[in-house]
Amino acid sequence: MQLSVTADVFKLAQVFTISRGSRTEAKVLTVKVEKDGHVGWGECVPYARYNETLDSVTDEIRGLPTDFDRADLQGLLPSGAARNAVDCALWDLEAKQAGKRAWELAGLPKPGPEITAYTLSLAEPAEMQAQAAKNAFRPLLKIKLGTPDDMARLEAVRAGAPDSTIIVDANEGWSAEVYADLAPHLVRLGVALVEQPLPAGEDDALIGMDRPVPVCADESCHDRASLAKLKGKYDVINIKLDKTGGLTEALKLREAALAEGYKIMVGCMVGSSLAMAPATLVAQGAMVTDLDGPLLLAEDREQPLTFDTAGVHPPLADLWG
Repeated sequence: MQLSVTADVFKLAQVFTISRGSRTEAKVLTVKVEKDGHVGWGECVPYARYNETLDSVTDEIRGLPTDFDRADLQGLLPSGAARNAVDCALWDLEAKQAGKRAWELAGLPKPGPEITAYTLSLAEPAEMQAQAAKNAFRPLLKIKLGTPDDMARLEAVRAGAPDSTIIVDANEGWSAEVYADLAPHLVRLGVALVEQPLPAGEDDALIGMDRPVPVCADESCHDRASLAKLKGKYDVINIKLDKTGGLTEALKLREAALAEGYKIMVGCMVGSSLAMAPATLVAQGAMVTDLDGPLLLAEDREQPLTFDTAGVHPPLADLWG
């Protein structure tokens, strides 16, 4: 098997800001695996929050042996971006070798479109209200927050998009006190979900705290090994392939989380349609789908995913799987 990895850059449609900083482009790694005349593709987004860089993840991938399969891979690399890109490329390769779709290989029902959230970048209230008004036709908006003075932003977004369902992502930016103060207002403003309100290392404060709006674990949940530490803190888990280390673990995490009574959110880093494609399989029937990465880009892959009023559609075989 031949394996290669390249760095690609996709310009964003506009500056994207969360509580940790801003960006104007999406920097991704594209993995290509070739065997017996077939080619599989995968993409990952190294994330500094998890001590990943383009160089470090590239080194992980290039350090793999010359011959292995998807089962071997689970023990060769830890959960994270490197394993994700390779795992998804191997799924794509296997599908092409078998002449089947990836969902068939996984034993899943034929997937359909899922309504996806559209993310509004963190900004001053007036700008966020303008963003909300521009996107008020969308059924589900996700707003980036994570500062001590977010109340004005919440009010502004609701004023701009009075009919949209809203979910909130604090990106670990609140303290327990800030979250407790905001919680009643989340209810008043019709917020359907709050994602990672507290830092992952400080989320024990959620135990016993009133959660009038479902609370979702993002940075606190990576793979199945994370589940034991989430009890009593969270109602929902956010599955991202760049955290689980690929589709293989993501499907197992979904099954395990559902068995333990959690609801499922399927999210993404800011990447291209190639990164979202495998995640559409995990998103089937999820409480929340948040696979809007391509909608935030000014440019995408040659065979992009389809987004329309029905949501984000599963990929065509020309893209992945």
